[in-house]
Amino acid sequence: MLNKLLDHLEEWMITFLMGGATLIIFLSVAHRYGTGLAIPGVQDYLLSLHFEWAQELAIIMFVWMAKFGAAYGVRMGVHVGVDVLVSRLPSEWRNRATYIALACGMLFTGIIGTLGLTFVWENGMHYALYNKLGLDVSALTEGPTTPDLEWPTWFVYSVVPMGSYLMCLRFIQVTIAFWRTGEMPHQDESQVDGLDDEEDDDMFAVAKPAQGGAQ
Repeated sequence: MLNKLLDHLEEWMITFLMGGATLIIFLSVAHRYGTGLAIPGVQDYLLSLHFEWAQELAIIMFVWMAKFGAAYGVRMGVHVGVDVLVSRLPSEWRNRATYIALACGMLFTGIIGTLGLTFVWENGMHYALYNKLGLDVSALTEGPTTPDLEWPTWFVYSVVPMGSYLMCLRFIQVTIAFWRTGEMPHQDESQVDGLDDEEDDDMFAVAKPAQGGAQ
């Protein structure tokens, strides 16, 4: 139950970030071109709107989407991989190579997550947490903020430990599933959701010449 909730939360987060960033970029571009149109009233109104923050927010959203998307890719088996050598190994060695690769993935993402968490903590997260709890923050630094949105940078960078630890969790889940079933998650590029081969073969069928007709 908890795993399914995490899966849905991951998918909703990616969808929201992708859609939100796309909408923000569209509105920013439309605003930029709209301010160049000499339309009485409309131009003045558009000039009164400030979209300086749009580019920064869109970049942040795309970075967050990439980190959560990387974890999603591990879960679904959509990351690009070259397994020519592994596929030619004997079955026993192939399994060992797969376990080694998964272990390297867990180790790498765990290290990146820990380094990222340390950086975020020292970049102002400890100040924000101590200040929220009413503890003494006189010896701590508040940390920098982003140029346009003036958000604390520790919050923006917090996606690094979150996304990395989530990827590490996905590697663990894939390893357990491989140990139980002997199969890795794999995305079939030829399969399109909502398109059933049996029902829609007529859409792609090549017309054949009628019997007895010209060949």
